Amino acid sequence: MPALKKSVIYFLLLCLSLALAACSTVPITGRSQLSLVSPAQMQSMSYSQYDAFLKEHKVSTDRQKTEMVQRVGYRIQRAVERYFAAANMSSQLNGFQWEFNLIADDQVNAWAMPGGKVVVYEGILDVAQNETGLAVVMGHEIAHVVANHGAERMSQSLMAQMGGMALDLALHDRPAQTRALWLQAYGLGSQVGVILPYSRLHESEADRLGLIFMAMAGYDPAQAVGFWQRMSASSKNSNNLEFLSTHPSDATRIAKIKQILPEARRYYKK
Repeated sequence: MPALKKSVIYFLLLCLSLALAACSTVPITGRSQLSLVSPAQMQSMSYSQYDAFLKEHKVSTDRQKTEMVQRVGYRIQRAVERYFAAANMSSQLNGFQWEFNLIADDQVNAWAMPGGKVVVYEGILDVAQNETGLAVVMGHEIAHVVANHGAERMSQSLMAQMGGMALDLALHDRPAQTRALWLQAYGLGSQVGVILPYSRLHESEADRLGLIFMAMAGYDPAQAVGFWQRMSASSKNSNNLEFLSTHPSDATRIAKIKQILPEARRYYKK
């Protein structure tokens, strides 16, 4: 067997063994996902990046809007904690340091990072229209975090670009490339709204989890239909082709949300 072909086979076997040995499970959906990065490592990087972001961007001085963001954030946080406690999965939230900030920027944007670090931009509040609309987007972004979608993307990148190298070794040997993988995994710097360029599988998964968490927090999950219709219209009006290409189409997303609503309503208490 040629040496090159043999080395490729060995590499594929290594990747397969790593994938089988390093899997975690997404809460609620039960889907298995690749996990080469520990929560503690992701949280450490998250807190550092989050602090750097806040130093470079202006936090909103609008007290009323800021209080609304924090109120919605804390209600969803408590819902997530209740769900995980009931499912005996509270350990998956170890190390979380929840924080919710409103940024003085008219971008139609929001995102969340490991450990419960959440950012909402003032520009998306017009699309949200009210507290329930805001709960849709914040529930969705927080769902990405508790489903470990960023860590999964980071793991996939480490596998594809660094042969499954452990994160601590990658940070030591290739710090610039590893930081670039982190930024890519979380889409920081992207101008896309709600927004991080997750896969459509991740987006659909976050829709389902987000609806359940907002319902548990006391927000009507049926209002998600109107929010995503407004979000789609906002993206089309701004010619935001990146949003349209990385997120489910309006018709697809709305249809799936309507399918999920009966499940989410079981968690809803006004």
